[in-house]
Amino acid sequence: MDEYNNPVRRPPWLQSPEEEIEEQEEPRRPGAEVYDWLQLFLGCVIAAVVLFNCVARLTRVDGSSMDNTLRHGEVMLIWSLGYTPKQGDIVVLNKTSVILQGWSEPRAIVKRVVATGGQTVDIDYAAGVVYVDGQPLDEPYLPEEMHLPYGPTMQGTHWEVPEGSVFVLGDNRNNSTDSRDVQLGPINTDYILGKAVFALWPLDRFGIV
Repeated sequence: MDEYNNPVRRPPWLQSPEEEIEEQEEPRRPGAEVYDWLQLFLGCVIAAVVLFNCVARLTRVDGSSMDNTLRHGEVMLIWSLGYTPKQGDIVVLNKTSVILQGWSEPRAIVKRVVATGGQTVDIDYAAGVVYVDGQPLDEPYLPEEMHLPYGPTMQGTHWEVPEGSVFVLGDNRNNSTDSRDVQLGPINTDYILGKAVFALWPLDRFGIV
Protein backbone atom coordinates (compact mmCIF):
# COMPACT_ATOMS: atom_id res chain seq x y z
CA MET A 1 0.00 0.00 0.00
CA ASP A 2 1.27 3.46 -0.94
CA GLU A 3 1.50 5.43 2.31
CA TYR A 4 1.51 8.77 0.41
CA ASN A 5 -1.80 8.03 -1.33
CA ASN A 6 -3.39 6.61 1.79
CA PRO A 7 -1.99 8.54 4.74
CA VAL A 8 -2.67 7.16 8.18
CA ARG A 9 -4.59 9.59 10.38
CA ARG A 10 -2.64 10.39 13.49
CA PRO A 11 -4.23 10.55 16.96
CA PRO A 12 -5.57 14.04 17.90
CA TRP A 13 -2.83 14.56 20.50
CA LEU A 14 -0.18 14.14 17.78
CA GLN A 15 -1.87 16.36 15.16
CA SER A 16 -0.61 19.84 14.31
CA PRO A 17 -3.06 22.84 14.61
CA GLU A 18 -3.31 22.93 10.79
CA GLU A 19 -4.35 19.29 10.70
CA GLU A 20 -6.97 19.86 13.43
CA ILE A 21 -8.52 22.78 11.49
CA GLU A 22 -8.52 20.79 8.25
CA GLU A 23 -10.18 17.86 9.97
CA GLN A 24 -12.83 20.04 11.65
CA GLU A 25 -13.83 21.95 8.51
CA GLU A 26 -16.92 20.60 6.77
CA PRO A 27 -17.63 21.05 3.09
CA ARG A 28 -20.04 23.96 2.41
CA ARG A 29 -23.50 22.96 1.35
CA PRO A 30 -24.64 23.78 -2.18
CA GLY A 31 -26.17 27.27 -2.26
CA ALA A 32 -24.49 28.41 0.95
CA GLU A 33 -22.68 31.24 -0.83
CA VAL A 34 -25.91 32.42 -2.45
CA TYR A 35 -27.57 32.37 0.99
CA ASP A 36 -24.76 34.51 2.44
CA TRP A 37 -25.12 37.06 -0.36
CA LEU A 38 -28.90 37.11 0.12
CA GLN A 39 -28.47 37.83 3.81
CA LEU A 40 -26.09 40.68 3.02
CA PHE A 41 -28.49 42.11 0.43
CA LEU A 42 -31.48 41.97 2.79
CA GLY A 43 -29.42 43.59 5.53
CA CYS A 44 -28.54 46.46 3.18
CA VAL A 45 -32.20 46.87 2.15
CA ILE A 46 -33.36 47.03 5.78
CA ALA A 47 -30.61 49.53 6.63
CA ALA A 48 -31.61 51.70 3.65
CA VAL A 49 -35.29 51.63 4.67
CA VAL A 50 -34.43 52.70 8.22
CA LEU A 51 -32.03 55.38 6.94
CA PHE A 52 -34.46 56.97 4.48
CA ASN A 53 -37.49 56.82 6.77
CA CYS A 54 -36.08 57.62 10.20
CA VAL A 55 -32.80 59.45 9.65
CA ALA A 56 -32.72 61.11 6.21
CA ARG A 57 -34.59 60.98 2.93
CA LEU A 58 -34.56 62.37 -0.57
CA THR A 59 -37.10 64.83 -1.95
CA ARG A 60 -37.54 66.89 -5.09
CA VAL A 61 -38.37 70.59 -5.28
CA ASP A 62 -41.74 71.12 -6.97
CA GLY A 63 -42.37 74.66 -8.19
CA SER A 64 -40.61 78.00 -8.08
CA SER A 65 -41.48 79.28 -4.59
CA MET A 66 -37.88 78.85 -3.36
CA ASP A 67 -36.11 80.48 -6.35
CA ASN A 68 -33.23 81.21 -6.45
CA THR A 69 -32.15 79.32 -3.34
CA LEU A 70 -33.64 76.09 -4.68
CA ARG A 71 -34.96 75.44 -8.16
CA HIS A 72 -37.74 73.33 -9.60
CA GLY A 73 -36.68 69.69 -10.04
CA GLU A 74 -33.71 69.94 -7.69
CA VAL A 75 -33.14 66.79 -5.61
CA MET A 76 -32.25 67.35 -1.96
CA LEU A 77 -31.23 65.29 1.03
CA ILE A 78 -33.29 66.17 4.09
CA TRP A 79 -32.34 65.28 7.66
CA SER A 80 -35.03 64.01 10.02
CA LEU A 81 -33.44 62.33 13.05
CA GLY A 82 -33.60 64.51 16.15
CA TYR A 83 -34.37 67.62 14.13
CA THR A 84 -35.76 70.71 15.88
CA PRO A 85 -36.79 73.58 13.58
CA LYS A 86 -34.90 76.86 13.86
CA GLN A 87 -35.35 80.25 12.25
CA GLY A 88 -33.69 80.34 8.84
CA ASP A 89 -33.87 76.57 8.21
CA ILE A 90 -35.22 75.30 4.91
CA VAL A 91 -37.69 72.53 5.70
CA VAL A 92 -39.90 70.06 3.88
CA LEU A 93 -43.46 69.84 5.18
CA ASN A 94 -46.09 67.25 4.42
CA LYS A 95 -49.29 69.28 4.80
CA THR A 96 -51.59 66.37 3.99
CA SER A 97 -54.78 68.11 5.09
CA VAL A 98 -54.59 70.90 2.49
CA ILE A 99 -55.07 70.83 -1.27
CA LEU A 100 -54.37 74.28 -2.67
CA GLN A 101 -55.58 75.76 -5.92
CA GLY A 102 -54.11 73.89 -8.89
CA TRP A 103 -53.27 70.80 -6.82
CA SER A 104 -54.93 67.46 -7.50
CA GLU A 105 -53.54 65.94 -4.27
CA PRO A 106 -51.56 67.02 -1.18
CA ARG A 107 -47.86 67.68 -1.79
CA ALA A 108 -44.66 68.10 0.16
CA ILE A 109 -43.98 71.81 0.67
CA VAL A 110 -40.44 73.26 0.70
CA LYS A 111 -40.21 76.57 2.59
CA ARG A 112 -38.00 78.59 4.93
CA VAL A 113 -38.75 78.89 8.66
CA VAL A 114 -38.94 82.57 9.64
CA ALA A 115 -40.47 82.14 13.11
CA THR A 116 -41.14 79.41 15.65
CA GLY A 117 -43.71 78.86 18.39
CA GLY A 118 -44.37 81.86 20.65
CA GLN A 119 -43.01 84.45 18.21
CA THR A 120 -44.90 87.12 16.28
CA VAL A 121 -44.55 87.92 12.58
CA ASP A 122 -45.33 91.26 10.96
CA ILE A 123 -44.89 92.12 7.29
CA ASP A 124 -44.51 95.67 6.04
CA TYR A 125 -45.13 95.33 2.32
CA ALA A 126 -44.52 99.04 1.69
CA ALA A 127 -40.96 98.65 3.00
CA GLY A 128 -40.62 95.02 1.85
CA VAL A 129 -39.57 93.88 5.33
CA VAL A 130 -40.51 90.94 7.58
CA TYR A 131 -40.35 91.57 11.33
CA VAL A 132 -40.09 88.78 13.91
CA ASP A 133 -40.77 89.91 17.48
CA GLY A 134 -40.38 93.47 16.22
CA GLN A 135 -36.92 92.87 14.71
CA PRO A 136 -36.41 93.13 10.92
CA LEU A 137 -35.04 90.03 9.20
CA ASP A 138 -31.93 90.29 7.06
CA GLU A 139 -32.88 88.30 3.95
CA PRO A 140 -30.18 88.52 1.27
CA TYR A 141 -31.59 85.37 -0.37
CA LEU A 142 -34.71 87.13 -1.70
CA PRO A 143 -34.52 87.42 -5.52
CA GLU A 144 -36.56 90.64 -5.65
CA GLU A 145 -38.47 93.14 -3.58
CA MET A 146 -41.52 91.70 -1.82
CA HIS A 147 -44.96 93.01 -2.82
CA LEU A 148 -48.43 92.65 -1.35
CA PRO A 149 -49.89 89.41 -2.78
CA TYR A 150 -53.04 89.33 -4.86
CA GLY A 151 -56.03 87.32 -3.68
CA PRO A 152 -58.22 87.45 -0.57
CA THR A 153 -56.49 84.59 1.28
CA MET A 154 -53.08 86.33 1.60
CA GLN A 155 -53.92 89.82 2.84
CA GLY A 156 -52.79 89.41 6.46
CA THR A 157 -49.82 91.31 7.89
CA HIS A 158 -49.69 90.13 11.53
CA TRP A 159 -49.49 86.60 12.93
CA GLU A 160 -48.89 85.03 16.33
CA VAL A 161 -47.24 81.63 15.98
CA PRO A 162 -48.71 79.01 18.35
CA GLU A 163 -46.40 76.82 20.40
CA GLY A 164 -45.47 73.68 18.50
CA SER A 165 -45.82 75.45 15.14
CA VAL A 166 -43.63 77.31 12.65
CA PHE A 167 -44.27 80.20 10.30
CA VAL A 168 -42.80 79.50 6.87
CA LEU A 169 -42.28 81.62 3.75
CA GLY A 170 -40.94 80.92 0.31
CA ASP A 171 -37.80 82.78 -0.72
CA ASN A 172 -39.58 83.77 -3.93
CA ARG A 173 -42.13 85.78 -1.93
CA ASN A 174 -44.02 87.11 -4.94
CA ASN A 175 -44.72 83.58 -6.17
CA SER A 176 -45.17 81.52 -3.03
CA THR A 177 -48.13 80.03 -1.20
CA ASP A 178 -46.98 79.80 2.41
CA SER A 179 -48.01 80.65 5.98
CA ARG A 180 -49.39 84.01 4.80
CA ASP A 181 -52.22 82.08 3.15
CA VAL A 182 -55.12 81.42 5.50
CA GLN A 183 -55.38 77.90 4.03
CA LEU A 184 -51.98 77.09 5.53
CA GLY A 185 -51.14 79.59 8.28
CA PRO A 186 -48.57 78.61 10.92
CA ILE A 187 -47.86 74.90 10.46
CA ASN A 188 -47.67 72.32 13.24
CA THR A 189 -44.17 70.86 13.60
CA ASP A 190 -45.65 67.36 13.29
CA TYR A 191 -45.88 68.06 9.56
CA ILE A 192 -42.14 68.70 9.23
CA LEU A 193 -40.40 65.85 7.42
CA GLY A 194 -36.94 67.31 7.95
CA LYS A 195 -34.40 70.01 7.18
CA ALA A 196 -32.90 70.37 3.70
CA VAL A 197 -29.15 69.93 4.15
CA PHE A 198 -27.67 68.99 0.77
CA ALA A 199 -28.49 69.41 -2.91
CA LEU A 200 -27.68 66.30 -4.94
CA TRP A 201 -29.01 66.97 -8.43
CA PRO A 202 -28.42 68.50 -10.92
CA LEU A 203 -24.66 68.38 -10.54
CA ASP A 204 -24.19 72.10 -11.07
CA ARG A 205 -26.25 72.63 -7.90
CA PHE A 206 -24.41 69.97 -5.88
CA GLY A 207 -23.49 71.18 -2.40
CA ILE A 208 -24.71 72.26 1.03
CA VAL A 209 -28.09 74.02 1.01
